[in-house]
This record gives sequence, structure tokens and C-alpha cells, in this order.
Amino acid sequence: MMQRGILACAFIAACGAAQAEDVTVFAAASLRTALDQIAADWSEQTGDNVTLSYAGSAQLAKQIMQGAPADIFISASTAWMDEAESSNAIAPQSRRNLLGNALVLIAAAGGQPVALSDLPAALGDEHLAMALVKAVPAGIYGRQALSHLGLWDAVSDHVAQADDVRGALALVAMREVPFGVVYASDAAAEPRVQITARFPAESHDAIVYPAAQVEGSMVGGAFLEYLSSDNAAAVFRQQGFEVLR
Repeated sequence: MMQRGILACAFIAACGAAQAEDVTVFAAASLRTALDQIAADWSEQTGDNVTLSYAGSAQLAKQIMQGAPADIFISASTAWMDEAESSNAIAPQSRRNLLGNALVLIAAAGGQPVALSDLPAALGDEHLAMALVKAVPAGIYGRQALSHLGLWDAVSDHVAQADDVRGALALVAMREVPFGVVYASDAAAEPRVQITARFPAESHDAIVYPAAQVEGSMVGGAFLEYLSSDNAAAVFRQQGFEVLR
């Protein structure tokens, strides 16, 4: 832990002495709250400007593979990072597994807890908010979990799909739908929702966030290292992520 802190300080000091960088980060939408804070802290300490672009991991990976001007890519799934790597769009030596997460069922704050097995009955004719179930990691994990629990066939016709997981979160927060499937970190970031049930970890693929520098980028390496520092880890944990070391 101490060594990580020392390394982070060394990177900060080195960057402070050099010319400020402009770093562009393409990141999974579920990282928004935590990464906004971490980037602001980094900019204050180093003078570097960090531009953050959030969307579903599939959309971001495709943009990077098509040559979008990014320096760092943080995906919510190893599969989309694998796609980027196989297309030579990232620097493989820079790749590391940064974070883990959990999948939860949410409802508007103030409601009664609902067991996962009772979801179809509780849903009735209403809708269940999810990220795109065939493209966005949170939606893919959610469909896996509901299928594993024998619930997918009962709820699939009632799924309201959003472009990314924060879109699904917003539908519940605004009470457009009664329930949603999101990450635990999303629920932690939105006071208007509450976790009503947690999906068993064995019901879906492991949720892992890999990060890497985009191939050909000459900046962003120090910020990528900072994402593994003690300071960044504290923010990630506060926002409900599991920090992978």
C-alpha cells in the first residue's frame, strides 16, 4: 500500500515538473461518478487536463478501433478490451485489470425489498430497466444472471433497454420504471434509488474492468498508473467498486 502511494507521488511530482498534458479517457458509463472525482484530483495535483468520454464499453471499443482520438480505454468487460487488443487498438503491455463490481436489482428509494424470485410478480405489467442486453456489459451480465435464476423468460418482454447502465439507472431514479438491473456502484452514486436484491456472483460472468493505454498514444501513462494508486483506490471503494491489485 505504501509503495503504491510513493509511486503515485513520484508520478505526480514528475508531471508537475513537466509540461501539462491533455489526456482523453474513454470509460464505461458506470465509472462516471468515481472517475470524475479521480480526474479532478489528478488535474488539481498535476495541472494536466483530463477529458472523460463515457458510454457503453462496446460503443467505446468500436470507436477506438476506428481510430477515435483517445489515450486511455477503461472497459466494463474483458471481452471488449480483448476485441480492442486483437485489433491492435491498445498497447497490450499497458493493460491491467483495475476493478471489480457486483450486479444488483434496484428500485426507487423508500420501497420495500423484493426477492429476486418475486421479481416477475412484483413487475407485473411494468418495465425492468437494463442496459442493452446484447451489447453493453451490464445488460449482458444482467441477462446472464436472470437466465441463470430462471427468470429471463418471465421478464424479457418487459425489459426497457437503455444505451448504457447509467441510462437504466436514470429510468428508475426518475420513477419511469419500478425496477432496474445495474451495478452496485451505480446504486451507490444515486440517492434516489435503493438496492432491493443482489444477484449471486455465480449467476453471471465475473465483472472486471480492464484499463489500457491506446496504441500510439504518447500521453496518459502517468494517469493510468495513478488509477492504481491508494488515492484512486479509496475513491473507487467509496463508490462501491472492488479494487483489484
